[in-house]
Order: sequence, then C-alpha cells, then structure tokens
Amino acid sequence: MTIKAFVYDAYGTLFDVHSVTEKAERHFKGHGKTISEEWRKKQVEYFMLHQLTGQYIPFSEITRNALLYTLKKFSLQCKEDALGSLLEAYLELQVYEEVHNTLHEIHKKNVKQVIFSNGTYQMLEPLVKKRELTDVLDLLSIEDVKQYKPAPAAYQYAHHTLGINRDEILFMSSNFWDITGAATYGFKTAWINRGNLPLDVLGITPHYIFSSLLDLLNERELRSK
Repeated sequence: MTIKAFVYDAYGTLFDVHSVTEKAERHFKGHGKTISEEWRKKQVEYFMLHQLTGQYIPFSEITRNALLYTLKKFSLQCKEDALGSLLEAYLELQVYEEVHNTLHEIHKKNVKQVIFSNGTYQMLEPLVKKRELTDVLDLLSIEDVKQYKPAPAAYQYAHHTLGINRDEILFMSSNFWDITGAATYGFKTAWINRGNLPLDVLGITPHYIFSSLLDLLNERELRSK
C-alpha cells in the first residue's frame, strides 16, 4: 500500500522539549535539567488526566500548570517575568539536528507532510516558522476537536481531515503512548526511538522503528513510494 502522507507528532519527535533546559538553568542555576524533565512528565500526565476526566483545557494552559507544579515541587520561587520567559521557551524549541534537512528532502518528493499535535495552533505556528518548516509542513491540532491523543477520536479527526485511507498514513512519534494510539486506530506507524529504548509491553509493534528521521530517506520501502 502506498504511503500518501507522513504525519509527525511535534513534541519530542520534531522539536526537542528538553531544549528548554538552557533557559531553565539560566533562571534556576543547578536545576535546569530537573525542571525540564519534571515539566515534561507533568505536562503529559496532566493532558492524559484531562482527557480521561473529560475536562478539556488548552495545551498552553496545561503547559503552564505543569511548570507551576514543577517549580513548587522543587521549592523554587518564580517571578512573573521568569515564568513568562520559560513559557516562551516552548515557542522556541530546537528541532533535532536531522529534522530540517530530512523534511525538506521529503518535500522535494511531493509527499504530503503534516504535524499532528496536542499543542495549540498558537504554540505550533511560531515553532514551525522559527525553524523554517512552514513551506514543507501543514498543521493539525487536537484543539479543533478538543480530544487529546491518544484518544481514538483525535486520530479519527486527523484521518478524516486528510481524507485518505488509514493505512496510507505513516504516523511518526518518539512517544510510545502516541504510537500505541495511532496503531490501535489503524495508522501505519514509525516509532522514532531516539533513546534506543525497548518496546513497551503493550502488545503494539510499530511497522518501523527508526533511530532518527534520517531513516525515512534510507528505508527502501518508503524511498520507492
């Protein structure tokens, strides 16, 4: 079956959420790494809880709330300007080193490329623009349906919006919970396993396991499409 669309998760897949570490370290010396790690952990936990309880709030608010919790956990006092600075870091995340060139090479092959994210459009648009990906990527956010991934309704929204068969979509994420949701829905999946981790024990096996997005250019089956 021909792959007609490459669909990418944003955070942790294209954009390095831990690139906030430098700014966190600047504001809270000696705590940058732990802030980044706990912030991301609580961010994921919070949107999962909001989804499970049916209490949707935008991802921007979840991101802020997760940061506030993190600072309280480590007894760090944060002035409003520092809080704003850290939240702004999420609009300036770095891409992983291979992302820019890989996505531009794929664009030359006339393959549709889409970000599908839990992030809001107001969070994603500055990122894509800053990292010069506007011309090669379309954006889809769960903000349109207020159903966070990995809920089936989120992937259904992306599927219907793209207007192609499920198995003509290759969904890519570094987050295995996202791969689990996409695979269960019926998308083809590629796990971007940057950390060389073992498979989670969830009965899910991705169609592909890549160490980075560069493998998209090297995989013969995909290259021939």
